[in-house]
Amino acid sequence: MGALRCFKAYDIRGRLGEDLDAGIAYRIGRGFARALGARRVVLGRDNRPSSAELADALAAALIAEGAEVLDLGLCGTEEIYFATSHFDADGGIEVTASHNPITYNGMKMVGRGSAPLGAETGLAGIRELAEADDFGPPAQSAGLRRDVAAEARQAYVAKIVSFVDPAALRPLKIVVNCGNGAAGPTFDAIAEVLRGTGAPLEFIRLNHAPDGSFPNGIPNPLLPENQPVTADAVRSAGADLGIAFDGDFDRCFFFDETGGFVDGEYMVGLLAAAFLTREPGARIVHDPRVIWNTRDIVEAQGGTAIQSRTGHAFLKAALRDHAAVYGGEMSAHHYFRDFVHCDSGMIPWLLVAELMGRSGRSLSELVAERRTAFPSSGEINFVVIDPDAARARVEAEFAAEAQGRDETDGLSLDMGKWRFNLRASNTEPLLRLNVETRGDRKLLARKVGRLRSLIDEGATARG
Repeated sequence: MGALRCFKAYDIRGRLGEDLDAGIAYRIGRGFARALGARRVVLGRDNRPSSAELADALAAALIAEGAEVLDLGLCGTEEIYFATSHFDADGGIEVTASHNPITYNGMKMVGRGSAPLGAETGLAGIRELAEADDFGPPAQSAGLRRDVAAEARQAYVAKIVSFVDPAALRPLKIVVNCGNGAAGPTFDAIAEVLRGTGAPLEFIRLNHAPDGSFPNGIPNPLLPENQPVTADAVRSAGADLGIAFDGDFDRCFFFDETGGFVDGEYMVGLLAAAFLTREPGARIVHDPRVIWNTRDIVEAQGGTAIQSRTGHAFLKAALRDHAAVYGGEMSAHHYFRDFVHCDSGMIPWLLVAELMGRSGRSLSELVAERRTAFPSSGEINFVVIDPDAARARVEAEFAAEAQGRDETDGLSLDMGKWRFNLRASNTEPLLRLNVETRGDRKLLARKVGRLRSLIDEGATARG
């Protein structure tokens, strides 16, 4: 059989009808069960129109291999991560394309103990079996599919709420934009438990109901064009905080009380500081794109900063390997040792609400000093005809004067007063640029402009 293009560095993602369909999902499901020797697998899906069909194909494949399928139905990716360990399963699969266009779908997978599956940690074996498509007849003793959605969500919600002390929460009005993705029902279950504790939180819900047609656009709050709806709602309601989720809600994005979007690297620093207050000397994992703010905070509070390659499989592995309490990516993925070493989009907003309650400060006040000390460009994406040529142009101009060089993920050059990271996306045909400086916004603007011009030779910037 031919190569399957839907297998990426740390998940499965592809165009429907071209790279991924029910037949391919069936082959992946049988490969998953066989590669992992899985007898019990947790399965869930987001609310894309194609997700139910793909989940059914996976379930049929797993049953054909003799596995018991524990079905969570509509849920977030993090609910699969949690349930895999909660039910002592051999693995878990969430059918989702997260923030990709409607023409895409995919899968995020974990193994026993919710351990990540990437190209170097199990995904290659699944791919090899799926591509060969030589499974033979179904197992003599077929598996079964069991609905465990209610039990799984109850246990998951209890775990999420355990990350904060409800008594430390002060009255807050919070705008919640679920983007018509999968987050709404799960958020409501968390909010109901919080209400029972007496937590004085008021929620204003936007685009709350799951709707696979995505009438308000694909939920990806990282894109600047998608941010005004949440920002405007915060200002209109006089809210204290705004939060927005992507499609499978493993990422949470923040807006302060002015409606201002808070870039992910400042949230990583804020949460790192919170965990170091709880556990002095702890290890904190970060990605290599924007690092100075996080490293400065971790060093100042006596912790140890650990750099990992970008991507959820790599961050999770680093969290485990280094016994880190917390890890964060500027793309708004946040990872927690005490949440099966996995990422969650629901834990961060609760922690921020608790920080605001304990400190009596607004979110803008909590991050203001850090924004001034380490301004950054935000991630700038380019559709590039020849990524290698674009990188070569950048490297030719700046490498000689660099004071530090790192290729953990793409090319990072430290120029002393400013720094950049240029890397290819693992999930989309994009080249991604991030630039940061030490307190100099004018320098930031100049260097971003120069880098844009170098990359734009044969590329189109996309925000």
